Amino acid sequence: MSILDAAGKKQLTQQERFEKTRTLVYGSSAKASTELASEVAALIRSRKEEGKNVVLGLATGSTPVPFYRALIRLHKEEGLSFENVITFNLDEYYGLVRDHPESYYRFMRDQLFDHVDVPEANINIPDGTVSLDTVYESCLDYEKKIEDAGGLDLQILGIGRTGHIGFNEPGSTEDSITRMITLDRVTRQDAAADFMGVANVPRSAITMGVGTILKAERIVLMAWGGNKAEIVRDAVEGEITDQISASFLQNHPNATFLVDQAASTRLTRVRYPWLVGSVDWDDSMTKRAVVWLSQKLEKPFLKLVDEDYNEAGAGELLASTSHEAYQVNIDVFNAVQHTISGWPGGKPGVDDENRPERAEPNPKNVLVLSPEPSDAFIGMGGTIDRLIDQGHNVNIVCQTSGNLRVSDAAAHNFASVVSEMAETGIGEGWDAQAKYAGEIQQALEDKGEFGVDPDLVRKLKGLILRGEARDAASICGYQRKKVGKVTFVDLPFYETGRYRRFHLRQEDVDSMQALLQSFSPDSVFATGDASDPSSPQAICFAAFRQAWQKIYDCEGSRDGECSVWLYRSRDQPLESHEIEMAVPMSPDQAAIKSDALRKFNSLSEQEYNAAQRNRDIAISYDHLGMAQYEAIEAFRRW
Repeated sequence: MSILDAAGKKQLTQQERFEKTRTLVYGSSAKASTELASEVAALIRSRKEEGKNVVLGLATGSTPVPFYRALIRLHKEEGLSFENVITFNLDEYYGLVRDHPESYYRFMRDQLFDHVDVPEANINIPDGTVSLDTVYESCLDYEKKIEDAGGLDLQILGIGRTGHIGFNEPGSTEDSITRMITLDRVTRQDAAADFMGVANVPRSAITMGVGTILKAERIVLMAWGGNKAEIVRDAVEGEITDQISASFLQNHPNATFLVDQAASTRLTRVRYPWLVGSVDWDDSMTKRAVVWLSQKLEKPFLKLVDEDYNEAGAGELLASTSHEAYQVNIDVFNAVQHTISGWPGGKPGVDDENRPERAEPNPKNVLVLSPEPSDAFIGMGGTIDRLIDQGHNVNIVCQTSGNLRVSDAAAHNFASVVSEMAETGIGEGWDAQAKYAGEIQQALEDKGEFGVDPDLVRKLKGLILRGEARDAASICGYQRKKVGKVTFVDLPFYETGRYRRFHLRQEDVDSMQALLQSFSPDSVFATGDASDPSSPQAICFAAFRQAWQKIYDCEGSRDGECSVWLYRSRDQPLESHEIEMAVPMSPDQAAIKSDALRKFNSLSEQEYNAAQRNRDIAISYDHLGMAQYEAIEAFRRW
């Protein structure tokens, strides 16, 4: 069934019965985007044959970028013309001039309009530069333009973490129209990296209203990555509420959610498949169901009884095994208990049959991949400390410089200190340093608050972050043990790109391949497998994955030779049933991790509080009936 034809056809199977809006799950965002682009192309061509226009509502942000790239390919390689296409964009930041690098006008030019033949007169984007006293009339004019064009044939949407479509933040009503809106704190935090700090993110935007969107004949909402999984579930399966504007799509007769596997993981049919049909009760599915039952009833594994299974809808599990609940409970209790290990590099000289990591070789050559310099410390700072303490050679590889996260203030402060040192005569021959500091300060002044950093400034910001990463590593045991090193790769995709617009290059893969071959690791820790596909984390993982496949011709760990463990940094934490290695942290280690994170000046409040997420994992293990720990860092095998 095609994507556009699927709209409105709800609950086609028993497995989808909890979903109130038709939801299609694809293996990757690229595959979903390619198929949608093909169907949109067919719609454009069929309308052209009829002598009619197609009116498209378009979205911005990282989510639709793969879709736009697929449309561009169809234009360049298959001759798809957009001459009969009229476009209306959802929204625009208020107060940004059109050539601002983060304006949605500039975004759409870069990502689509400069590469296809949509007539200039057919492109419509809300004007974020109108005076405050004319905003209302401008928004009404935008509504009239849509109406005069015949209405939207197809509206493309993304979804924010607050559940917003367009910029319809919590509290937006179902009949709202195009208007100015104040942006939610979470929305501004999510855009902070784009603007090099949350303080620089505009506080207002102009957006189509929910009512405007719902007038579209067809709607396709796209969502990629694990961080969108929870809000997708709430919008698709939850109650309709103005706190989640995407939930209003449940009332639309032709709306479809298009999600990748990572964004689907909270849907009932994916997360709790036994509630919607029969399943194959292998060890993994049994563990997932018993963990769910324990959490649902707030009872430890070993206190669950037959009636608990039957009354909660998991009776089929007991029937499939012919075992009483207690035996199933014991098996899962042991399986979860065996994930707990204070020896993430393996414990030498002991039987490792029931341990997550093998004992030999010892010590191991450990490679920790950190897409941005702070990622490794956010996701596994305590484990790094433990690996170093246990004598392993731990090499942290920062795959990108992370310079886009460093604020102008940090660069300006550095330049100011250098200037003052030169002026006060701290040392002889400081003319070159003073000149450099002056060039930095002038470059920052010339680019203004929202301009693009020249190479000189980006390099300085990268060096600032290098220093912060080395300081964090020192706190996590590097200075204490004098082993391992921190390496900075600076993959090209990042150095020449911007957030929401990155894409993987062959030279990135080649760099990772050379790195893997030079390190010859016994154990690898990586992240980004469930990230938004256009994020630095996802692209770094893709570079690693492709390099790994080139070297070893396999997907995942090489049994007996090299283990690959996946950790979570900025993404949704692993759930209890997903964890295959749980590394306990003492109160001192949790404090060490927090101290290391404080070395980074560009983290959000949520990222600084990463140790609290580790405490939450420990609490969840405690409630399952495991031993009590201060905190736990979680991993699963790739």
